[in-house]
Amino acid sequence: MDIVRIIVAIILPPLGVFLQVGIGKDFWINILLTFLGYIPGIVHAVWVIARK
Repeated sequence: MDIVRIIVAIILPPLGVFLQVGIGKDFWINILLTFLGYIPGIVHAVWVIARK
């Protein structure tokens, strides 16, 4: 299942984080990072998925 979440995180980073942790601190941080730059959002999403 983590492979699917990582693929989703590459396409749409906030959705990948949402699927892993729900709406919380990490989700809002990822939305902010994705707005600031797509690549930081992807890196954060993959990090959150790999961490948990």
